[in-house]
Amino acid sequence: MTDTTTRGTGTSDAADTADTASRPELADGLAVVVKRDCETCRMIVPVLAQLDARATLTVYTQDDPGFPGEPRAVADTDLAVSWHHGIETVPTLIRVADGSEVGRTVGWSRESWESVSGVDDLGADLPAVRPGCGSLSVDPDLVDELRARFGASTLRSRRVEVAAAEDVMEMTFTRGWTDGLPVVPPTEERVLAMLEGTSRDPGEVVASVPPDLDEVTVEKVAVSAVMAGCRPEYLPWVLTAVEAACNDEFNMHGVLCTTMPVGPVVVCSGPGTRAIGMNSGGNALGQGNRANLTIGRALQLCVRNFGGGRPGEIDRSTHGSPGKISFCFAEADDTSPYGTLAGEHGIEPGTDALTVFAGESPQGFVDQLSREPDSLARSMATRLLSVQHPKLIMAFDAILVVGPEHARVYAEAGWGRERIVEEISSHLARPGSDLVRGAHGIAEGVPERFADAESLPKFRPGGLLLAHAGGGAGLFSQIIAGWANGATGSEPTTRAVRY
Repeated sequence: MTDTTTRGTGTSDAADTADTASRPELADGLAVVVKRDCETCRMIVPVLAQLDARATLTVYTQDDPGFPGEPRAVADTDLAVSWHHGIETVPTLIRVADGSEVGRTVGWSRESWESVSGVDDLGADLPAVRPGCGSLSVDPDLVDELRARFGASTLRSRRVEVAAAEDVMEMTFTRGWTDGLPVVPPTEERVLAMLEGTSRDPGEVVASVPPDLDEVTVEKVAVSAVMAGCRPEYLPWVLTAVEAACNDEFNMHGVLCTTMPVGPVVVCSGPGTRAIGMNSGGNALGQGNRANLTIGRALQLCVRNFGGGRPGEIDRSTHGSPGKISFCFAEADDTSPYGTLAGEHGIEPGTDALTVFAGESPQGFVDQLSREPDSLARSMATRLLSVQHPKLIMAFDAILVVGPEHARVYAEAGWGRERIVEEISSHLARPGSDLVRGAHGIAEGVPERFADAESLPKFRPGGLLLAHAGGGAGLFSQIIAGWANGATGSEPTTRAVRY
């Protein structure tokens, strides 16, 4: 798929042709828009009779073609008149002269209706003022469909017609658009609704997505976000993730081509994570949270469908991992004792931001006895030695996702981010004689030229990254092992979220 929205199987021929229908004009005189399911509209039926007797009046009814009976109404059950003339409240009274609107009032106000209509003594037996009801044309359950049907569509994606007897879900599998799980069909109304989540122009180019280097626009990313199951408020995060992953710094092409089981891990922080309901607590790295799962999935679908990064083709991972479907979580930055991963990369505190890291699925770390920071640092170092291989050094980064109970041990001792990393790293250094190829009967290791080195670090400077997330109970942390780092691999890439 390069750029696609679908029409649902229930779309009628009338709805299809209505896209290009001209704006329905109002006749000179008075026009009133009503619906039966509105107490105020029912109340003003006598006023409509007065206006019909003393002026040129057209009544449009949104729900019941038989309402109000007399005067006879024009059915606006397709809501074309209401949509094109911006009816937000019923009843609405409009005065038209020479084809143009010259006056309008909403709800019921005797004074306003008499002023707009030019007719005196209206509804003498009625209350002077009564509020109206919401127009069906702004009903949240209908507005997306109406926008797609009547709006001057800005979408440039190719439309795929779906036959009435065709199963849309099965069609997405057949065409290879899915990651193995069902996707939400990206109908025009859904894509338009998704685009409401950002102020960015739908035609703005977001990135060139590897490996095909297809230029994806905001609209195309919105298509992927719909398919992944995102809500519109997630879209800025998806757009930022695509920008962060699809560049030479992160090297998405290399992440796809490697035979290692890595993919983009999206670590989010800032008050916006809480505003959109992301999970930074219990099970933050697992299932169950819509924002976490769909933001990461949307990035992956964008790479698959627009960039061509499919398993068995350019994606050459030997084993893969569940994280290649979606791996996205929020940091508990509001309770973190040492800031955020984004802050480590220069983002100001309180800024919505994310970091994309080329990583594997998380690996658990358990230490339920260490109550002193030095003991915990030594314990974590012992576990971190095994990242990729105990005898391989400086080639792979890692994120240490410290759980709240472990973080508390460091916080109570006054250890900040730099001290934690420094202390853990000091316990990771090993002599070259332990790490060279063949040492301890293991062929894997560093080249022989490092044999005389007194101390070699496990991670390059800045290669051990800290995040803060997880449930409040349990002395556990998580390790996310990385892919090859540096110029030949991938660099963690941080971006502030653009709305």
